[in-house]
Amino acid sequence: MHELLIGGQKSGKSAQAERLAQRWLADDSTNQVVFIVTAQGFDDEMQARIARHQSDRALRFEKNLERVLTIEEPLNIALRIQAHSNAKTLIVLDCITVWLVNYLMPFAPLSNLTTPYETAQTGLLQALKRAHGPVVVVSNEIGLGVIPTGQAVRAYVDALGLLNQTLAQACQRVTLMSAGLPLSLKGAP
Repeated sequence: MHELLIGGQKSGKSAQAERLAQRWLADDSTNQVVFIVTAQGFDDEMQARIARHQSDRALRFEKNLERVLTIEEPLNIALRIQAHSNAKTLIVLDCITVWLVNYLMPFAPLSNLTTPYETAQTGLLQALKRAHGPVVVVSNEIGLGVIPTGQAVRAYVDALGLLNQTLAQACQRVTLMSAGLPLSLKGAP
């Protein structure tokens, strides 16, 4: 069963994904978790964020570290899902928001993209459909604020909103995170 975790920045999405991963590991000693992370450390602040996430995750999963794999993948997430999905593996994709930025507003190292975003989105949806095990997708809800004045930012907000709607349809469960609390929008918790 796939689940979309959606919410604002610092709403508890990643922590909820990690709780789901811990439950998955506790359910069966042969279960595994693969974290597919999309962020890239292009500046000091982002490098510090990534390091903090890595350190926190290592502490939270220290008892099961041999059953947890983290893959840094800014673009080809569909390929990674296909490669690692099986009935005994929970995949946590964290996060769609940054993945979309990587396509629509790429930093210089990612600026020579060979696959158009539309093709990548179709690939992601197909990978979810074909996945043999559960996938937890983390994404931000950024459409609740004021309308940005810049055309590129408005286009990004629109694209993320449409992608979130598409992912919500593709997932059996959708959970809105707010202030660290989960609110079930679709499917039983």
